[in-house]
Amino acid sequence: MKKVGVLVFPGSNCDYDAYYAVKKVLKQEAEFIWHKDTKLRYYDAIVIPGGFSYGDYLRAGAIAQFSPIMERVIEFAENGKPVIGICNGFQILLEMDLLPGALITNDHLKFRCDDVYLKVTNNATSFTSEFNKEQIIKLPIAHQSGNYYAGDKVIQKLEDENRIVFKYCDADGQITEEANPNGSLRNIAGIINEEGNVLGMMPHPERAMEPILESTDGVAIFESLLEI
Repeated sequence: MKKVGVLVFPGSNCDYDAYYAVKKVLKQEAEFIWHKDTKLRYYDAIVIPGGFSYGDYLRAGAIAQFSPIMERVIEFAENGKPVIGICNGFQILLEMDLLPGALITNDHLKFRCDDVYLKVTNNATSFTSEFNKEQIIKLPIAHQSGNYYAGDKVIQKLEDENRIVFKYCDADGQITEEANPNGSLRNIAGIINEEGNVLGMMPHPERAMEPILESTDGVAIFESLLEI
């Protein structure tokens, strides 16, 4: 039995989705962690969920990085334990410099809520081991600041080190501009850190866990994360 901690900030709205994914779908232990907590119990993994932490004031994720619990999350990650940041969680990871780059406003300047296709560009990670290489999956998105940006050297480093885990594509797996929902450079939808234990992704795997949601492709991400 694995145990997952799910962070909760003022404005989180995907925390219960992540809790449900672990507790009800995968039948593992899950526990909420309030942002003002200063200690972490034993967890096998941490989920930083989506939503609008602190109302996305200043920038998405900018204030959440200063919550007391985040110092413990940094220590958790530095000890090699897996951390996944989804949507707003990805934005928080970038603000904390646990991942490189930034997420800026979508190129069309609108909130985008839709199902998108992703290509699994690296299945040799702690988050994608249950997928086949270059497998095409479908997950929902819901964001206004999902446009991944970084300098040329950072982008090339991510490519060279195979740290781009997911890229937006069409149903046939073609990575095209038309398949990119937000303008992200190189169609980037998810990246990992150098050590491979921190993943940030904009699409929501926790919202694709059961057939009634029209996709179960999110299950493999959590199964990979927990190795169950």
